Amino acid sequence: MIDLSQVRFDEGGLVPVVVQDARTGEVLTLAYANREALEETLRTRRSTFYSRSRKALWRKGETSGHVQEVVEVLLDCDGDAVVYRVLPQGPACHTGERSCFHRALLPGNPPLGFVLAQVYATIEERLKTLPEGSYVARLHREGLDRILKKIGEEAGEVMIAAKNHNPEELRHEAADLLFHLLLVLAEEGVGLEALAETLWARHRPRPV
Repeated sequence: MIDLSQVRFDEGGLVPVVVQDARTGEVLTLAYANREALEETLRTRRSTFYSRSRKALWRKGETSGHVQEVVEVLLDCDGDAVVYRVLPQGPACHTGERSCFHRALLPGNPPLGFVLAQVYATIEERLKTLPEGSYVARLHREGLDRILKKIGEEAGEVMIAAKNHNPEELRHEAADLLFHLLLVLAEEGVGLEALAETLWARHRPRPV
């Protein structure tokens, strides 16, 4: 673990903090921390910053309830910037947007991790509310065996598309397979964080 003596605070005693969603990799906000804020973040595992306008500690969610559970704190190679990887409870931006970075200067598609997390969250919501006309609700009512059958069917379609060397078809069939896999994970209460933990434990770079 790196101690705070390696953090290069600026002349005002601050260091910039990039806040990143630990599930999706999305950048949520840019803030600043002083030594006290960093110490509190490490101690409480809740995002804590220093407000330059109020000249006081700013504990994220203290008034809004939108706290951020900190799962990892990283220091960059030069020691002059920090990343909080967090599990946000509610929007990060004071405007109500999920991220402070919601105004696109050069629009692009979101990363796969973000898309999977959004789809999984939607599936969870459908399973809780079971709205009429919902495909997720219908499969849920038909039972686990029906969902597992769909996974088998979609896996077969993926294999056919790959054997036919059809990238466009393969893309769509793979998306169908991922959707139904997310559905069975949600049905069985396996979160994406647990899945990511398992994959990372298997594939994280090993020391040489």
